[in-house]
Amino acid sequence: MSLPPQDAAALSKTWTEGVLLKRDVFSTVERGRFRTSSGEVDAVLRRLDQVPWWSYLLALHLFTRERRALTLARELRVGPELLWAGDRALVRGFIDGVALHLAKPHHDARYFKSAKLALRKLHRMGVCHNDLAKEQNWLRGSDGLAYVTDFQLAVCFKSRSQLFRIAAYEDLRHLLKHKRTYAPELLTPKEKAILSKKSLPARVWLMTGKKVYRAITRGIFNFTDREGGGKRLVNDAPPLLEIIKQNPAVRDASIVAFADRRTGVGLYAFVEADDVVLETKLQGELAAAKGAKPPEHLQVVAALPRDASGRIRTEVLQLVAMNQVDLLEPLMTSDADRAFLKDILESRKNLRDRFNFETTDQTLTSH
Repeated sequence: MSLPPQDAAALSKTWTEGVLLKRDVFSTVERGRFRTSSGEVDAVLRRLDQVPWWSYLLALHLFTRERRALTLARELRVGPELLWAGDRALVRGFIDGVALHLAKPHHDARYFKSAKLALRKLHRMGVCHNDLAKEQNWLRGSDGLAYVTDFQLAVCFKSRSQLFRIAAYEDLRHLLKHKRTYAPELLTPKEKAILSKKSLPARVWLMTGKKVYRAITRGIFNFTDREGGGKRLVNDAPPLLEIIKQNPAVRDASIVAFADRRTGVGLYAFVEADDVVLETKLQGELAAAKGAKPPEHLQVVAALPRDASGRIRTEVLQLVAMNQVDLLEPLMTSDADRAFLKDILESRKNLRDRFNFETTDQTLTSH
């Protein structure tokens, strides 16, 4: 399936391909550069030309919902700006920031205050996001503020009907669930009351519709989205990690997913060990196991990044695997972090995407 001629013609003049961010049965999403009347800007393209025929109608429905919501929210500055929209593709502005599950804004009052304000602005325009339970759909910008993305399930209302009020309530409740995770001490009594009371449609959905939704998406569509990793991260990564950790030279390891232009979803294994030559041996052991498909990339590092409690910082590894290294600087909190980053970037494996991050690499490694 190809893009309509008018869409293809417009993009050929304005779009420069960059890093593939995500590919599933509903769309392909990539980061690149878009040429506007005032110059090139970083942007994100969603296109439907690579979705399978059997999911196309649903993909088109989701695309139409996103296009309408972004059109209404264009001037709000709480989400990506709609730069261009065609019949089967759209370009939205790139927000310089990272997803909530990567940013982890612990005890960040300013972030959650801005998140609540962002929702208020959307709701005033009649836009309910309807998918804010996912941490991936909340961003923490480089300015420290909250932004919302991925409006495929958004609903746009012409009036403040009862259905609108329910949808807006659920948007807020899902935000407060994230606030409870990262800054529970900041919850007000009113917010705690909201958290304790799901709307009737939400309760019905959890008991009935959600089960049907999972059956369709995971069964018929074969679609699983754990932090964008899909079924390979859910099903293949655990047995692969077990094989890797059986090697006595391995101290620890972590596997993250990244979008791959050829296979859809790829796996990147980071292995903590002293001997770089171990990479070849581990790749052989994984291939010989004849189980899950081995990771597309395997990198041995002297030490994996860890937080204060000793847990592996998968948010850092995720951005390296996605070749989104220009977003790493806000996550670096110490000289040890930057020393680790210098080592890992110098030998990272996922370099096929065309974005040039040399400037960022130099900035990070000069500290």
